Parts: sequence; structure tokens; C-alpha cells
Amino acid sequence: MVYLDDLDRKILKLLKEDARITISEIGERLGKPESTIHFRIKKLIERGIIERYTIVLGESARPKEIAFVILELEKPVIEDFLSKYLEYVSRNLAMLPHILLVGKTKDERIIALIGAEDKEELTRFIEENIKSIPSVKDVLVYPVEDFKKGEEIKGLLIGI
Repeated sequence: MVYLDDLDRKILKLLKEDARITISEIGERLGKPESTIHFRIKKLIERGIIERYTIVLGESARPKEIAFVILELEKPVIEDFLSKYLEYVSRNLAMLPHILLVGKTKDERIIALIGAEDKEELTRFIEENIKSIPSVKDVLVYPVEDFKKGEEIKGLLIGI
């Protein structure tokens, strides 16, 4: 775990809310000199706490339908190949449009967060791109009806 003091946390919170905020605005809001804020941001970058600045797409550009999808793959004859195949499938899924997130579970499944404009597009994408993967044993689809936290993840991608 990386140590962050209160000032670092406050700076990160402001940058997370608006990455376009200026150093002088941060300084004003936090009651600190620009030089202190500049130094802290520089150190956060050097320490790998801030990797890059990015955008979050607005509501009109975000997918309207979201689903978690869990894939279980057939175990190959040579079980040593399973982890390599999981890695291969995960990498390929991550390159597809509509895929917001891909991860591998400890019990050798793949989990993906998928977004689309409507239910039909989401269903078609899953049928054509997920269920058609060779060696897929089972696909579980869990549509997300409502986010309680983290809804901004919908604005981080979607096939642009």
C-alpha cells in the first residue's frame, strides 16, 4: 500500500473530479501555494500514483445497457494449456469494442463488463463475440440495472 498524506489525497480528489483543474485553482481551494501543489503533483507522478490524465465520456456517449459476463472454458486435454488459453482469450476480449473491463478469476473463469446502446445490441454482441469463442463451456450474463458506486466506469471507454 502506498502512503498518501491528507494533502496528497485532497489533490487527487480534486484531479479525479476534474483533471483540467489548474495548479493555481487547486492551491486556492486547498489554501496552499502553487509551488507546493506543483511539487506534490510532480512527486505523485514520479511515484506512479498518477499515471496519466484522461477523460470520462458524458452521459450521451455512455452505453445505456451494461452487463457482467462470466465465461467458463472447457478444460483442455493438457491442463497446463488452460492458463495460457485463458490469457489468450482475455487479451482478445480486451481488444473488442463494448468491453469495458476484463479479468481472470482464481477459479479459472473470465469476467467481463460489457456495454452497449440497447439490450438488442448487447445480446447480439454477446452472441456473436462471446458465446462463439471456441471452448466456451458456459456464459453467465448479469445485466446491471443500477449502479450504487462506480457508474463512471461506463464513461471510460465504449468503442470510439
